Amino acid sequence: MTQKQNERRKRAVKPLRIIPLGGLGEVGKNMMAYEYGNNILVVDAGLMFPENDMLGIDYIIPDYQYLIDHRNKIRGIVITHGHEDHIGAIKHLLEQVSAPVYATPLTRGLIEVKLRRHGLIDNVTLHTVQANDVVKIGPFKVEFVHVSHSIPDAVALGITTPAGFVVHSGDYKFDHTPVDNWPTDFARLAQFAERGVDVLLADSTNAERPGWTPSERVIDSALDTVFQQAPGRIIVASFASLISRMQQVADTAVRYGRKMAFAGTSMVDNAKMAQELGYLKIPKKTLVSLQEALHMPAKDVVLMCTGSQGEPTSIIGRLSTGTNRAFDLLPDDTIVLSAHAIPGNEEIVSRTINRLLRRGVEVIYDAILPVHVSGHASQEEQKLLINLLRPRNFVPIHGELRQLKRHAAIAREMGIPEENILVVENGQIIELVAGKLRLGERVPGGYVFVEGNSIGEIDFRTMREREQLARSGIVLIDLTVDKFSGRLIHPPEIITRGFIASDDEKKLLAALEKKVTGIVEGGGMDNERVIMNAVRTFLYKRTQRRPMVFVTLSKA
Repeated sequence: MTQKQNERRKRAVKPLRIIPLGGLGEVGKNMMAYEYGNNILVVDAGLMFPENDMLGIDYIIPDYQYLIDHRNKIRGIVITHGHEDHIGAIKHLLEQVSAPVYATPLTRGLIEVKLRRHGLIDNVTLHTVQANDVVKIGPFKVEFVHVSHSIPDAVALGITTPAGFVVHSGDYKFDHTPVDNWPTDFARLAQFAERGVDVLLADSTNAERPGWTPSERVIDSALDTVFQQAPGRIIVASFASLISRMQQVADTAVRYGRKMAFAGTSMVDNAKMAQELGYLKIPKKTLVSLQEALHMPAKDVVLMCTGSQGEPTSIIGRLSTGTNRAFDLLPDDTIVLSAHAIPGNEEIVSRTINRLLRRGVEVIYDAILPVHVSGHASQEEQKLLINLLRPRNFVPIHGELRQLKRHAAIAREMGIPEENILVVENGQIIELVAGKLRLGERVPGGYVFVEGNSIGEIDFRTMREREQLARSGIVLIDLTVDKFSGRLIHPPEIITRGFIASDDEKKLLAALEKKVTGIVEGGGMDNERVIMNAVRTFLYKRTQRRPMVFVTLSKA
């Protein structure tokens, strides 16, 4: 322990509160808050893609009600890099919270594209920072350290607070030959170790994967193979923020004399911004508009678009179903899905691949060629980071619980004592006091569902209802009775959706109509719940299924 650390701890009369609001217990929607006294520093504001049983949901953002309740304490928002799982919720957060945002140039550019699209750009203060910069934000001194990832301009953070020195890794890998030729700054990380790291919070995404994560450069040879063999158009699907992949596709297009076009608003906007900032370099003679590309010989064209996760509204999703408006598939097309399926998306991606194959095109994905590699550190890199920093305490972040637990086990193997390691999930506050970690109280840390303009109005009860509707369908029964006699004025009107095949419908509905008529005229007309329960029982006995049943009863 250094003398500066001792002096800092003596001066600190308050704990540093580390508040995970997203990314711990799941892959995605990363958000962390650091609170000291009346000051909060927010790190990242990401989204998460819905799982395949979350019907109708566009995406999920963190529950940051704690930040809304303490918005007057927020001194700044620091973003580690420009992927959606780290910036996807920024517009929602900035609609509720007023605080300056700090980001490296490319990350800032991606945030600006997002804010401009939603009309928020004029209401936000954005500060550009560079790797190696040191910025004072309230009582926090934040140092930005370049790390390799699958996007340029990613940074880890060294955060000096009155209660101790914290390193927040962000997403990282130790790629010695990155696409942007800018490897991780090992020297700066080693300097952190000399000063004494009180807590390391490190990316756990690949904690179950032994060895080292391959370099992004392995994708170049895979793209070469695709470009050599493709007889017609090549359509590469990736994330709109994956600027490094755009550069690799562009470089390969140049080598093989193909013209390149971007498709989709987010892809076009991000590519334009990255070119303006100098992070994406494509010769003018290579880059063409989508309309130009669609009128060129197929063998001379490569298109880049969104949809690597099989999202139904993405270009690849619509191409797989034949509903894309701008262009359709051609028989000799080759589709390249340049991304791993995000956990929870495997079924959707597999279904999309099968639909594309049925449409007669060639589909290349990571099981066939290494057209994507992870941007996250595997076990040996995680060990190296711990060795470089030699932290006193360790908290695994960014991963499902099984990945957090495995990362904690790696930390123990590296000599960090069991009592100095804490595995927590979203909402569980950790406090750093006198160089030691302890658990604080819990705050909300669940899911906020976004569907169209609806934010947080959908809950898990609604999800269960949608799942039940999708699984068993719905039966609607409309009844009108005479208010004096209690008899039906007309036969029950029964509507079903997704419940029974048309061949069996007539017979079953006739029996159901008879059953409902008997209930109503037998004295059950004033109690809709009695009718619903009776109908559910009747339908289950006849079909062994449990559709949702709704009854409306009016008197005339």
